[in-house]
Amino acid sequence: MPFVSVVNLGCRVNRVESDRMTADLVRAGFALVDEDDADLVVINTCAVTGEAEAKTRKAVRHAANLPRQPYVIVTGCVVNLHPDALTELSPRVIAEPMKSDVARTAARVLDYDGGLWPDGADAAPDARDIAQMLGRSRLGIKIQDGCNNRCTYCIVWKARGPERSVPVDAVLAQVREAIDAGVPEVVLTGVNLGAYDAEDERDAHVEIDDLLDRILTQTDIPHVRLSSIEPMDVSERLIRRMAASPARVAPFLHLPVQSGCTTTLERMGRPYTAEEFERTVASIRAVLPQIAISGDLIVGFPGETDEEFEQTRAFVERVGFSRLHVFRYSARPGTIAADMPDQVPPEVMAERSAVIRGLVEQTARRDREARVGTVERAVIEYPGRGTLGSFHRVRLDGADDVPVASLVDVAIMYMDEEGELHGRIVPSVSASEAQ
Repeated sequence: MPFVSVVNLGCRVNRVESDRMTADLVRAGFALVDEDDADLVVINTCAVTGEAEAKTRKAVRHAANLPRQPYVIVTGCVVNLHPDALTELSPRVIAEPMKSDVARTAARVLDYDGGLWPDGADAAPDARDIAQMLGRSRLGIKIQDGCNNRCTYCIVWKARGPERSVPVDAVLAQVREAIDAGVPEVVLTGVNLGAYDAEDERDAHVEIDDLLDRILTQTDIPHVRLSSIEPMDVSERLIRRMAASPARVAPFLHLPVQSGCTTTLERMGRPYTAEEFERTVASIRAVLPQIAISGDLIVGFPGETDEEFEQTRAFVERVGFSRLHVFRYSARPGTIAADMPDQVPPEVMAERSAVIRGLVEQTARRDREARVGTVERAVIEYPGRGTLGSFHRVRLDGADDVPVASLVDVAIMYMDEEGELHGRIVPSVSASEAQ
């Protein structure tokens, strides 16, 4: 039995895809081990920033130089853009652009079949298999891939291709498989989640709000979470559908804002203004006052002046993000922004990043503190610890014996000096209230 290790780099979509590749390999008879003990290492690469791509090259070099000298299969965005940059690092590096073919490529490289392929290992593992093999208490379900936007800083649309959506029936089937595996929460993921647009059996267009409605009405999944969604795709219908099922839909949205300055957003090619973003957040909170808003933000975009950055700083404070992923701008060859004038010096980007990160520590703490005295649903992910619907972590005092992968209602009691929330489990709402 060959030993394999899977290394995931990058976004939530990559995480879901890595889970599926891992399940493919397990079903094919491979044993999962740490990198140091592997005969073969699979690396799911990321190209979202120059730093991410540098981490990819570092991960490949590290794997190829391990004492056991394993083969290294690389897949993902960097492979789709320029595979030679990775295969040139070592003769043991093999590029596989099709993630669905990674297990078969691994078997071929190691000259291994284990007698398993003819017995059904060709069949792709379903969500049930993935949850059970990998012990997931929150399971990502990929419903969409690709992006038709052309933001001036972004290379992902070239790596991922045009927008395409998973058929409605296939999504519902994966949700039901997660239920069968005892998974309490599914996380709907996609490169551009709000662009979901599939036809059903009646040739009707099903968009993200319609899909959420079907998941809630046609399955018994206890809890659903939306992953990253573009702010312009957050419709009133979507928010009202979330609000109609507060016990089953996580009060959380991740909105990639990228800048709090309209002038900067225009140079980025983003299709909204900072003012429109704030109005969107206000409309969300008017319907879902308990919502937690997280996001992505780029500092140091070409041409960003001190005044533009100050607008972004003030914007971040006004919005009050529960968390914010702060990225320093990274020039990607082949993008419009890479050739823009007035590139911001690295030391200035570092200063601005530190300012925003420090500010977000304060807004995130305020968001956690505001939840003291409320009740939220939580998924138990470790003994005595859970993830709230708002995506904050919570320590459950006196609940170490509650099984992992339980969905519980938590009364949030206090926040300690380190900013960690503490709560206790309370009786759950009834099935009728959960609708």
